[in-house]
Parts: sequence; C-alpha cells; structure tokens
Amino acid sequence: MDQSVEPVTSRPYMPDYGVPTDQGDKGLLPWDWAVERFASAKNYWIATTQLNGRPHMAPVWGVWLERAFYFSSGPHSRKARNLVENPRCVVCPERTDEPVIVEGVAEKVVDPGLLKRVTDVYSAKYQWPIEPTQEGMRDQYGNEGPVFVVRPLVAFGWSEFPQDATRWIFDID
Repeated sequence: MDQSVEPVTSRPYMPDYGVPTDQGDKGLLPWDWAVERFASAKNYWIATTQLNGRPHMAPVWGVWLERAFYFSSGPHSRKARNLVENPRCVVCPERTDEPVIVEGVAEKVVDPGLLKRVTDVYSAKYQWPIEPTQEGMRDQYGNEGPVFVVRPLVAFGWSEFPQDATRWIFDID
C-alpha cells in the first residue's frame, strides 16, 4: 500500500440517510480535515473481533504519525489477542459530532527506529514518559506491551451530516 499517495475521495453509499448522490465532488471533505481530527484527539476507540465472532471495543491512547495510527496495549489484553488472530479493526477518535472512522489492518511495530519516533511523540502528547523496548514500549511503572500500527484502507467522516459525508479509499495493493 503506497501511503504517500492521497486517498481517492468520494461519497459513501448510505441509502436511507439522505447522503447527496447528485452533487459530484461538491462538499466533500479533504483528507487533511480527517487527519487533523485524528491527530488532535486524546482518546480513541478501537473495535476488534474475537475468535467466536463477537465484537470487542476498547478505549486507547494513541498518536497519528507518518500517515498511520499507533497505539500500545497490554500483551495479554483482549484487543491485543484479537489483533494477533484477526488484524482487521476500526479506529475512531473520541468526537462524535465530527466523526472520523478508519478501517484498517493492525500490525505489530518491531522497527527500533520507528518505535523510538512513536514513543517520543506519544510521551510528548500525553506527558507520560514512555520508552521503546524490543517488544514495543514501557511506561514509568514498568508496564510493557506491543505497539500496533493501523494504516487506513478506507475511512469515513463528516461535519454536517449528511451533506458532507465523505469516504476516503486508500491504494490497496
């Protein structure tokens, strides 16, 4: 997936909700609008799927960096175990008045340089000292866990629903 290319912007298919179908690109939101909301949020929701098919949702802290969302988790948490078995997930920042919904695939981050960049940004954002480890990150209390990255495959957002409901589709190789 080439994340350096801007996503394709279009209207989402949302029958029965009044999303305009005759305005073309008029009123669509730019991807930068979604990135700003994702990057500036403090809290996020991540939805995963358990082995038995039941959904699971949990709040997380995280950072938007290098066109992707990064967060950590306890290594034995439900969300971490779910992502190991099925990496497909949905992540949303805390605001519901201007939602951004990112569907993607989570991967564990193992690159030491990237882990250092993520922990630096995370520590500054939350004023919470974090350091990179071989397995992810560790906080000031010794809690350690993996770091996951979620790169968007498709995203949705709006500020004046249904007029500006927007879908962003990313290059999927």
